[in-house]
Amino acid sequence: MTYSKEIIRATMAACFLTSFIGAFMANSVNIAIPALALDFSVNQFHLNWVVSIYFLFSAALAIPCGRLADIVGRKKLFLIGIALFAIGSLGCVLTTSFNVLIFFRFLQGVANAMVGGTSMAILTTVVPPQERGKALGMYSAVLYIGLSLGPVLGGFLVRYITWHAIFVFGFIVDAIIFLLILFKLTGEWKVAEGEAFDYLGAALWVSGLALLLLALSNLTLAPYYPLVLIVGLTLLGLFIRIELKAAYPIFEFKVFANNTAFIFSNLATVINYMATFALSYLLSLYLQLVQGLDSSLAGLILLSQPVTMAIVSPFAGRLSDKIEPRVLSSLGMGITAIGLFLIIFFSLATPVSLIVANLIFIGVGFGLFASPNTNAVMSSVDKRYYSIASSTLGTMRLLGQTLSIATVSLITSIFIGNTSLYSQEYIQVFMTSFKLCFIVFTVLCCLGVFASLARGNKNSGAPN
Repeated sequence: MTYSKEIIRATMAACFLTSFIGAFMANSVNIAIPALALDFSVNQFHLNWVVSIYFLFSAALAIPCGRLADIVGRKKLFLIGIALFAIGSLGCVLTTSFNVLIFFRFLQGVANAMVGGTSMAILTTVVPPQERGKALGMYSAVLYIGLSLGPVLGGFLVRYITWHAIFVFGFIVDAIIFLLILFKLTGEWKVAEGEAFDYLGAALWVSGLALLLLALSNLTLAPYYPLVLIVGLTLLGLFIRIELKAAYPIFEFKVFANNTAFIFSNLATVINYMATFALSYLLSLYLQLVQGLDSSLAGLILLSQPVTMAIVSPFAGRLSDKIEPRVLSSLGMGITAIGLFLIIFFSLATPVSLIVANLIFIGVGFGLFASPNTNAVMSSVDKRYYSIASSTLGTMRLLGQTLSIATVSLITSIFIGNTSLYSQEYIQVFMTSFKLCFIVFTVLCCLGVFASLARGNKNSGAPN
């Protein structure tokens, strides 16, 4: 089906804005963490939940929401997701309770799962095949712009206005996207209309993954969390068993079971994001609470990594059409591992110039990894499975991000506990947990290099 230029432009505008605001909100909230601690008088454990609950439910609900969108309509779920995200942003602005703030962050996580599973699919459907690569490249570029502006604009808003301004900005952008979808996107996309939704499989997946991530984040806090971990793993095992027998599964295990390139590319994605996502969160605390920098300057320093990623990624993506993606991605993962290793040696007196140089170095590594890895995933499956492959890759990214924050939560709960963020004791215990976090992340990244190399060539899965 051919769409009018007006619909194509409106679709691209809505999807690009969605890509931007999702990345912006994820990165800008990190810079607001110290301000939230001051306003609500909460400790490190509670602050971790501001970030982790958003990614936990984004990850757990992404695949079920993608399947649901194919049945009830992608536009419908996209519209509902954006509306919920706007409500969540407005709720964060108006709340005077930390518990209510956490609820609205949960709501934003649910909304992100709805939006993430539909926006890319709609963009791919509406844009003509001959222009699809260009559109997807622009989508990625806008995402990196959001990541870049997150700490800078977020830091500016926190310092000169208040942390509430971040969510006001998010609400305004969400409202614009909502109006674009409502009045400019005509038609609907129901590629699985009439098929049954696997409620049992969805329930097992969501509850199993949520319990698993919850347990990993809180293992040291109570003796029953190891049991929660076992229950979560058991539910995920049942999910796999149910999905293999289901007539309309939410995930096609049988299709991808023997696809080495697909499996190891997604595994590399999980490991890479698990090793790198908490970087900005930890460095935001390090720069503001240890080095004593204000939020706007900390944001400018953190800007160096995503800007480098934005420059390198398009080049790496084009290069991956000529050089095997596993070579470029593995090189990128190796560079990232070296950068994470160097952070272990950061101290109270580390010069800002060295911090920026290392962030640029890590940005080069991540830029070399991301685009070629996506190319490897999409090239390893048949065209009819593009939406499933894209949804799975997004879930693996969210899972890695959630596990990254869970790792930080586990380590900081051991060393920091209820120590006040603005005490002298905090700096000492924070630096201990900070170094341990990056030791773990470095090891993970080294393992990721092997997972990346093990995938084989990009066309070693199903043919395109």
